[in-house]
Amino acid sequence: MDALELLTTRSSMPRLIEPAPTPQQLQMIRKAAIRVPDHMNLSPFRFIEFLGRDRQLLADIYQQAARLNNFSSERVEQAGQIPFRAPMIIATCLRYVDNEKVPRHEQYATVACATMAMQQACFAMGLGAIWRTGWLAEDDYVREQLGCSVDDEVAGFLYVGTPAVPTPVKPEQQAEPFFINGADIVRSE
Repeated sequence: MDALELLTTRSSMPRLIEPAPTPQQLQMIRKAAIRVPDHMNLSPFRFIEFLGRDRQLLADIYQQAARLNNFSSERVEQAGQIPFRAPMIIATCLRYVDNEKVPRHEQYATVACATMAMQQACFAMGLGAIWRTGWLAEDDYVREQLGCSVDDEVAGFLYVGTPAVPTPVKPEQQAEPFFINGADIVRSE
C-alpha cells in the first residue's frame, strides 16, 4: 500500500481479534508514533501498552473508575470487559511540557498526530485499529492510574488487533465543501 492510498482509504476497525501485533509490527507502530510533527522536539507524549493478560490491569482500573463514579453494578461489570475488545490497547497520553513557545494545544496536537500515525501504521500492515475516547479518557482516577500528573491528560485508547471482518471503508466524501479560497473570505482594504 502506498502512502497516498493509505491516507485516502484509512478507516477505523471496531471489531478486533487475536493475534495482536507481532514484535516487528509493534516496533513499526512505535516508530510511527514518535515521527510526528513535534515543535521544538518536546516529545510531549507517553504511550502505555496493555497486551494479552496485562489488559486485566486496565480492566481493574476501569471497574474502579466506574465504582468511584457510582455507576450501576452492571456498568461496573461492563467497564471491566472493555479492554478485552482487542488483543492490545495503547493508552496515549499528553505529558505536558511547560514551554513558552509551544502552547498546550500544540502539544496535544502532537499526541493526536502520534495516535493517528500509530493507527495508520496498523492499517498499512494489515492490522486493524480504532481510537476510542469517552468517559474513561476524561476520568481523573484513570488518568492518575496511568501515571499522568495534573497537567497531563489521556488523549485516548488505541485498540489494536486483527480485523474480525473486512475493514469497513468509509464512503468517499467530496473535499471541496471543506476548503475555501482565502480571497473569498479575506477582503483587502
